[in-house]
Amino acid sequence: MSKPVIAAIIVAAGRGQRAGEGIPKQYRPMPDGGRDTVLARSISIFAENPAITTLCVVIQKDDVSLYEESLYHCNKTDNISFVFGGIGRQESVLNGLTALADAPPHAVFIHDAARPFASTELIARCMNGLSDKDGVVPALPVTDTLKKADNGLIGETVPRDGLFRAQTPQLFLFDKLFEAHKAAPQGLTDDAAVAEQAGLQVQLVAGEAQNIKLTTEEDFTMNTPFLPRTGSGFDVHRFDKAGSAEEIMLCGVPVPHDRKIIGHSDADVGLHALTDAILGGLAEGDIGDHFPPSDAANKDRASSEFLTHALALATAKRARLTHIDLTLICEAPKIGPHRDAMRAGLSALTGLPLSAVSVKATTTEGLGFTGRGEGIAAQATATLLISGE
Repeated sequence: MSKPVIAAIIVAAGRGQRAGEGIPKQYRPMPDGGRDTVLARSISIFAENPAITTLCVVIQKDDVSLYEESLYHCNKTDNISFVFGGIGRQESVLNGLTALADAPPHAVFIHDAARPFASTELIARCMNGLSDKDGVVPALPVTDTLKKADNGLIGETVPRDGLFRAQTPQLFLFDKLFEAHKAAPQGLTDDAAVAEQAGLQVQLVAGEAQNIKLTTEEDFTMNTPFLPRTGSGFDVHRFDKAGSAEEIMLCGVPVPHDRKIIGHSDADVGLHALTDAILGGLAEGDIGDHFPPSDAANKDRASSEFLTHALALATAKRARLTHIDLTLICEAPKIGPHRDAMRAGLSALTGLPLSAVSVKATTTEGLGFTGRGEGIAAQATATLLISGE
């Protein structure tokens, strides 16, 4: 049976006024020091992917020469066409969908040209998520405290539970998205909102911290290459008495064990070590600096929140996590049966592909506190790329 045809639309018709004066941001050089333009990088993500059959770029009528110049930086262009955009993003996407409608694909990606850091793994994750839904949207959980303001004054704190930051590429069944766009009211901010208006089922999948949208002039000031940074982390926790627990948290995964790990938060040594490794790579202190045990708000707190906080700091410092290597040190519980789940969970939390997530386990041959079964330890190494000073 032949594979379903999947197309992609790159939305590149905006003016990007918040990016400052000069040519539109999608035609500027990549801020990581690369020679290609932002649009060329975004095009290449899809044009060079064997799962994508057709690519349509939506541009402004005045930008044809800039668009053609960007194509010179792409290795593969034979499956690419362009159409002109409309008034606003919604109309531009509809123009792209209309251009594909004569030979409609099974599904279509919609991607903002200003997100040139999306990975091949993210595209694959979106396609896997479409199996029984109408659409898929990559997203990251909101980690910052949200405030609602009135005339510059804080009015209330908005609960962040269940809130996510949507990214692109967003993937939809073509026919359903096309009909939804034709019927949608104006003023919707992304294609997921258009799908929501039509009552379509849209699945969230893990986004990527490095999949940032180049929006402001400041985003283009990192015109130096990314430099590698390595951070290390180490954490230890004692076990409580036998019978004190039925399961413990390790690397974000509940693992059966009859001895509770003693700690102020959920005492997940794996996530604690990894968080410290990322903070170390950023030269941002350690987990205790950001989440003091003396703060009652951190009691029994999920360690995944510590990790997402460290990843948000990385994004703010124009750094991106590229690889993690984590070792759990204990006699019990046995890690092997849960290793795949741990790697998958860490991949989802960090946005890294599974191939960039390593989880190992070892014992100390009966020596020391771990060998006597008194506690558990973890050490982690995190590799990051950070914009050069």
